[in-house]
Amino acid sequence: MTPSGEGMEAGPGRVYTAPPQATFLQKLGPGGATTLVLAVLSALVLLGLPWLWALARVFRQAGRDEAAPGDAILVLGRQLDAGAPTRVFQARLAHAADLWQRGLAPRLLVAGGNTAQAVRSEAEAGRAWLVAQGVPPGVILLEEASQHTVENLFNVRALMRKEGWGTLLLVSDPLHLARARATARGLGLQVHCCPATSAPPAAGSIGWWLRAAGEAFLLHWYWMGLGYCRLTGDRRSLARVT
Repeated sequence: MTPSGEGMEAGPGRVYTAPPQATFLQKLGPGGATTLVLAVLSALVLLGLPWLWALARVFRQAGRDEAAPGDAILVLGRQLDAGAPTRVFQARLAHAADLWQRGLAPRLLVAGGNTAQAVRSEAEAGRAWLVAQGVPPGVILLEEASQHTVENLFNVRALMRKEGWGTLLLVSDPLHLARARATARGLGLQVHCCPATSAPPAAGSIGWWLRAAGEAFLLHWYWMGLGYCRLTGDRRSLARVT
């Protein structure tokens, strides 16, 4: 099952969705460049305090495992490497498979469309990896229209409403979960965050710190963008994230 990301709740033409293999600018969508500039300026003017606040939230969420029974296990997509899941994506998928095997949800939902120059979607690559690990194909659903985390969750929300699901187990690498959780809550989704702790980079490494710093800025950007759109009444942008 592959829900479409076009013309959902807000009606045809009102909700912007990035095209397959979208460029950075295409992923930004309406208002994205403005909010990015505002996020950078606000972090600089306030001497990095908004970024530090977001960094604390990134670390706090990374250390939490909220695994509990739910209606589905959602694996957030990750850009492929030569058409195959990266080590980070594999760690996410492996943790989701473990949660399913433990009986915490009856189905797995893998999100992610055709990104970069990939010839197949992240979701399809994820399903192939899961099936190779012994997960029955019949319990795996796909969301193949999205280009980034916001669209992953926006499109999954439509499927949840259609199927009458209430709660998701949200699986990603630990440092990504604060932003994923904030996005999910903005969309009104009830989620339990489940970190794939085996995902690289190793905790405490230079790569880990760089990843944490980047995620903190992206989380700050999300908050800044949401606040700006609400303040200005930008309904077109708000329709993508609320």
